[in-house]
Amino acid sequence: MPAPASNLNPFARKAPPRGLLRWLPGLRLWRTYQRSWLAKDAVAGLALTAVLVPVGMGYSEAAGLPALYGLYATIVPLLAYALFGPSRILVLGPDSALAGLIAAAVLPLAGGNAERAVALAGMMAVLSGGLCIVAGLARFGFITELLSKPIRYGYLNGIALTVLIGQLPKVLGFSVHGESLLARAHGLVQGILQSQTNLVTCAIGGSCLFVILAFKRWAPKVPGVLIAVIGATIVVGQFDLAGQAGVSAVGPLPQGLPAFRVPAVSLSELSSLLAAAVAIALMSFAETSVLARTFALRVGEETDDNQELIALGAANLAAGFFQGFPVSSSASRTPVAESAGARTQITGVVGAVCIGLLLLFAPALLRNLPHAALAAVVISACLALVEVPGVTRLYRLRRGEFVLSIVCFLGVALLGVVTGIFISIGLALLAFIWRAWRPYAAVLGRVDGVSGWHDLSRHPEARRIPGLLLFRWDAPLFFANAQAFHEQVRRAVAAAPTRTHWVVVAAEPVTDVDITAADALLALDAELHQAGMDLFFAEMKGPVKDRLKHYGLFARLGAENFFPTIEQAVDRYLATHPVEWRDGDETKGSR
Repeated sequence: MPAPASNLNPFARKAPPRGLLRWLPGLRLWRTYQRSWLAKDAVAGLALTAVLVPVGMGYSEAAGLPALYGLYATIVPLLAYALFGPSRILVLGPDSALAGLIAAAVLPLAGGNAERAVALAGMMAVLSGGLCIVAGLARFGFITELLSKPIRYGYLNGIALTVLIGQLPKVLGFSVHGESLLARAHGLVQGILQSQTNLVTCAIGGSCLFVILAFKRWAPKVPGVLIAVIGATIVVGQFDLAGQAGVSAVGPLPQGLPAFRVPAVSLSELSSLLAAAVAIALMSFAETSVLARTFALRVGEETDDNQELIALGAANLAAGFFQGFPVSSSASRTPVAESAGARTQITGVVGAVCIGLLLLFAPALLRNLPHAALAAVVISACLALVEVPGVTRLYRLRRGEFVLSIVCFLGVALLGVVTGIFISIGLALLAFIWRAWRPYAAVLGRVDGVSGWHDLSRHPEARRIPGLLLFRWDAPLFFANAQAFHEQVRRAVAAAPTRTHWVVVAAEPVTDVDITAADALLALDAELHQAGMDLFFAEMKGPVKDRLKHYGLFARLGAENFFPTIEQAVDRYLATHPVEWRDGDETKGSR
């Protein structure tokens, strides 16, 4: 009996499940869950909890929200993703890359009111979650391709700088107000110059940062974040530093779990949040899809970008309706779960349950946790976000993309995250359109001893056939470049060393011809015919020919004007136009 196709071809896709199981991968997992996995998932969940608590609280404060809501934004998304998420090991929750975006969109509207900030952040999560679900159902998983590496580098560097400037005052022991990066940077410098620094707070924050970075560098498997946070909490409580030295601490947290609540915002606030929600949906899915693919490859599994969109949307909807804020996948917590032995999303469920139990039975444990320690957690994450080697590589290899990355960085840092991202995406699309608008074109000739036909500008020694112009156009033909194509052909004819009789377009790189370009081809054919020249095409792809047939252009130009290869076009020309030509290359072909 022959082996199944999936065994013969390791890249063959499995048939997708149907019905409810299609949309709820968590149920599929439960049906195949093995008892031997439970102990590993439980231990990994306990280890993960030790990181989830301080990181969630720290990112919440980085977003301008009370620390408690970082725990709310951790519990519910983990449960939602366990049900809707297709990835076996992926941890969702508050993210440093989104913290600056949330703060930039929410804080100006909240006007210093913490309750309003929570409601606005919750609505932003609902909006971004809804967008992700709609995009996933519409199978728009490809949309993150708009976020090229230069844009991601610029975004991450801009976010890192923005969050870093926002968190440094907490480490130094004073507060800074200001909506823009420049205003906060000015406040930071003024606070230092005016001796507002609390030396005890600074010592705590600096020590926590040192411990986290040291363990990350020399003992990455040891939870340095947990050690730093527990140590700082014990020191503040033992010596009453909140009362004796003015060290700011989290204070007692409310007892209980997050409650279902529809965020109340006005229509004007809703419209203001929408642009930020779009940016969050794009960025969070971009990071989630990359992370999901990375961990799927390690275990030999496939990814489903559209289901990832739906799962991410469900997690954000759940966060928004349960007093949370926008979340994404975590490139720092997911490896913690993996290294701790996690096998499935039950690890995240265990982590969510542990945080819930902490809030129900021991919320006072966190009352002495200093804000400086949370700021150190966020700063360490920001330092990991900074992308210097990638930007340096862009500078060496592709200056245009380097400039795009710097524009995105400056836009995010100086104009705001949403504005910076959309400016960068707009510039990237303009650069793409420009390359298609003014593509490379070449006149071809024969190089002795080398097969095919080659660009004269790169091979000045190439010989041309008198009266024959071989012209290559390296792009689709569409409305924006149709006139440029016309002009390039005219210039090539004018520059020819002899009178031109035939113009043969080497059309292999032409992947499409729209109706505007088709009309331009007819106009060019008429112009050349009036001047005593004929227009021909060689190596045109079948689908492009089909379009010309649909437009009626194929019949009007004549089927005999289309050749399968350049060689056949050359042979026909030489048979009908007696010219002196010696082809020393016996190998037929084209390049």
